Amino acid sequence: MSEIDVRVPELGDFDSVDVIEVLVSIGDQVEAEQPLLTVETDKAAMDIPAPQRGKVTAVMIAVGEKVSAGDVIARLEVGQAATAAATTPEASQKSTQAELNRASVETQVETPVAPQKSGAGGAAAQSSAAVIKQVSPREQFGQRLVVLGAGPGGYTAAFRAADLGMEVTLIERWPSLGGVCLNVGCIPSKALLHAARVVEEVHEMKAHGIDFGAPKIDAGKLVGWKDSIIGQLTQGLAGLAKQRKVNVVTGYGRFVSERSIEVETDGERRLVEFDQCIIAAGSEPTKFPGLPEDPRIVDSTGALQLDPLPKNLLVVGGGIIGLEMATVYDALGVQVSIVELTDTLIPGCDRDLVRPLQKRLEQRYGSIMLGTGVTAMTAQDAGIAVEFEGKNAPQSQQVYERVLVAVGRRPNGGLIDAEQAGVDVSDRGFIEVDKQMRTNVPNIYAIGDIVGQPMLAHKATHEGRVAAEVSAGEKSYFDARVIPSVAYTDPEIAWVGMTEEQAKADGIDYEKGVFPWAASGRSLALGRSEGMTKVLVDKKSDRVLGVGIVGSSAGDLISEACLAIEMGCDVEDIALTIHPHPTLSETLAFAAEVAEGTITDLYLPKR
Repeated sequence: MSEIDVRVPELGDFDSVDVIEVLVSIGDQVEAEQPLLTVETDKAAMDIPAPQRGKVTAVMIAVGEKVSAGDVIARLEVGQAATAAATTPEASQKSTQAELNRASVETQVETPVAPQKSGAGGAAAQSSAAVIKQVSPREQFGQRLVVLGAGPGGYTAAFRAADLGMEVTLIERWPSLGGVCLNVGCIPSKALLHAARVVEEVHEMKAHGIDFGAPKIDAGKLVGWKDSIIGQLTQGLAGLAKQRKVNVVTGYGRFVSERSIEVETDGERRLVEFDQCIIAAGSEPTKFPGLPEDPRIVDSTGALQLDPLPKNLLVVGGGIIGLEMATVYDALGVQVSIVELTDTLIPGCDRDLVRPLQKRLEQRYGSIMLGTGVTAMTAQDAGIAVEFEGKNAPQSQQVYERVLVAVGRRPNGGLIDAEQAGVDVSDRGFIEVDKQMRTNVPNIYAIGDIVGQPMLAHKATHEGRVAAEVSAGEKSYFDARVIPSVAYTDPEIAWVGMTEEQAKADGIDYEKGVFPWAASGRSLALGRSEGMTKVLVDKKSDRVLGVGIVGSSAGDLISEACLAIEMGCDVEDIALTIHPHPTLSETLAFAAEVAEGTITDLYLPKR
């Protein structure tokens, strides 16, 4: 008998990997190809197997340590005849090749392996840990999962977990599923924005020979149509939950421990126990301090109730939410004013993208007060009297029939008693998670607005899918390179990846390609020429760093740019991709051609 060292094989692009599970102990008898330990990268997990049959005489590593290629992880006592063969490079490569080939696969489903017996009918040769490792994830993790919150992230997590065989309970405090986005956010606001766009298009066609006359606005009927869309979608979600046998519990959920949540419904309380939990409790509109209690002062939810329409409206906050609702009210004939504390609309977006929108709003709105704050609001019979301070503040107080406060959103981490479960919550209400959406408590995950910016539904849905898959035992990670942002204003603004302001601040050496929509036949046919498409390119690698679009349907057009950055495209890849003509989508290809210096639809002097 002799001993051999078991070493970590070549790891490809990785210098080191994390040890997440040790599957054997000293004294265990193992078979050839039997996993000894499991290592994990940010993309996948793989087992390091025994090169041959033998007895474990030493284990050199522990869970949580990092190992590199060539590190000794264990020592085996083996037969003398097999020692030479096992220690040759060819044999070592052969023994690990199967695992290396599987390293790029994020999920594996293995079948249980029966214990191996010795030739004399002796005890099992494999350790119990190795048998557990080879149980199918669905069989091993098919347990009770609670999802707290039924917004886009929450119901996505619940449905995905149910599809993976888990027993799922979905807790939602409101009567219908869908959360803020579906009930009082993304969907209803986009319905009203569509109505606003129809009004504007009819008005614009008057100059081109088609006049339908002044629109007659029935605000009550418009709200009813918006509510019918919400009802259709929420009923659809309820049906999907029923089909998947997801147990829906209506009520306000608060943690009691790391394994239970108390749900209060109409004064009655009941305890829901779980093995794992996904927190998807979302966010609420930020409250403006010192405001009087008056129904004429509304947040984004209250702004959706149009009936009756006011004569004028002040929007406090020049971000996306405030500007979208301003777009609706303006189209419906309301005189709109905006006050924003910073020096720009939509902070965080490049100024050249915001400029066409701001120019259009300045021609239509009562006033746009940038660099200005609200100091006081007083309820009067005539309306809400507002006082301002700042470089663009009016000299006297102004009175508005309705005031929309849209100064951001705050996460609900502090409203669910998460500390009772041991979950760390910041002073601002955020919960920190890792790339697998785990909190500091191993069996509790968090997703969506509650884990940080950006607070967007499409980010939450992807995080929900990851949390569900990880809770079901799959190797899944949230590793998105970019997350797009869209302002559904008129014109729309969308951007993804690095902004130009970020590139300048970080000292990135970049090339910029800008295509003005005044040279787009499709845009001119729509009666709009103020748009533009911008591409930022890394000068060293020619990779696309970021894309910004302002103009009609910018929110739909940005998806191609998202895919390009995720796939690591060169700008030439976009420029050489044939786009249909005449379309708005081809403006992205034109912007890429500008960056490449090959544009023919514009004349640009050679640099």
